[in-house]
Amino acid sequence: MGDLAIRLAIYYELGTSRGDYSLLSSMDVKNAEFFEVFGKTVNDLILHHHVDLDRKRWRQAAGPSAPEEHFHTDFRPKQRWVDGTPEYSFHISGLRKLFPEALFIHVFRDVTSVVRSMLHFHHVGGGSLVANEQEAYGYWLRTVSSCLLAERAYGPDVVFRLRHSDLVMNPEAALRRLFSFLLEPYVPKCLAPLAQRINSSNVPADFEIDLRNVDPALIEQAAQVCQQVKESSQPAAACSAAVQEIEAAFDERVEFAATLVGKYRKALQKIAVLKEKHQNVTVRTDTLAKQAREKKAIIRRLRDAGHYKWLRSSLRTWHEALRRSARQDEN
Repeated sequence: MGDLAIRLAIYYELGTSRGDYSLLSSMDVKNAEFFEVFGKTVNDLILHHHVDLDRKRWRQAAGPSAPEEHFHTDFRPKQRWVDGTPEYSFHISGLRKLFPEALFIHVFRDVTSVVRSMLHFHHVGGGSLVANEQEAYGYWLRTVSSCLLAERAYGPDVVFRLRHSDLVMNPEAALRRLFSFLLEPYVPKCLAPLAQRINSSNVPADFEIDLRNVDPALIEQAAQVCQQVKESSQPAAACSAAVQEIEAAFDERVEFAATLVGKYRKALQKIAVLKEKHQNVTVRTDTLAKQAREKKAIIRRLRDAGHYKWLRSSLRTWHEALRRSARQDEN
């Protein structure tokens, strides 16, 4: 979804940059309307197919032998869907453009626990989330910083900070606050999924993070941000300066994506030119090397024939004659 917002922004810019010659410009299609229409289409499509997703999840849980008639679903039309992709931390501004009524939950967990989990994930997940400790610390810092910026930009009516520690220590109170934010009634059955740990890397208690190859400045910065979040509440109101900052970050991503193909082509052209120059230099070098070998061969033949001393004497005599002639010209 985040990439969709960036692509739409690129398309909108292209569709309005030509003035009255553009269809979007001629119809006076505004940026907000353009995004919202696409977002509504996506929302309607997902809600329309929610039964298919419920059936797939039921089949995975019940097993292939369960009769299809045992599948039941709530056929009341749903009005809300949830996507917990971590990468959305970097796309909150774009997602707000697509879904103006969307609400965001910032699940905050301390940096050490997240880094340990990310590093150990390949033991249970079949793949690595990060390449090393440095990348894990950097990823945590970028995602959390993006979410904190969204908290400041949009305020507590749009972004809700949910501490992972609260879910563990006092899940009912944490969920009640969350459902109040979502304007949804609290149901005790919501506690049931928290009784079992899922999608966890099951990090052993004795697992240690190897900090030898991590920039100490990065560790310190992450630790400071983590401590600040632990000790503070999220902002009580939206901030216009933060909105400008998060919008500027979105615009930078759009600009990067829009110019990436062009920059890639220019890079290929430069590489081609450098290759051609390298080939020319190689040819010239080979030519000079060949000439040097030929001259060495001539000198070797002259030396072997007994003419080497004569040649050297003649060159010395000729050189001295040139010097005398030059001195006479000066006088």
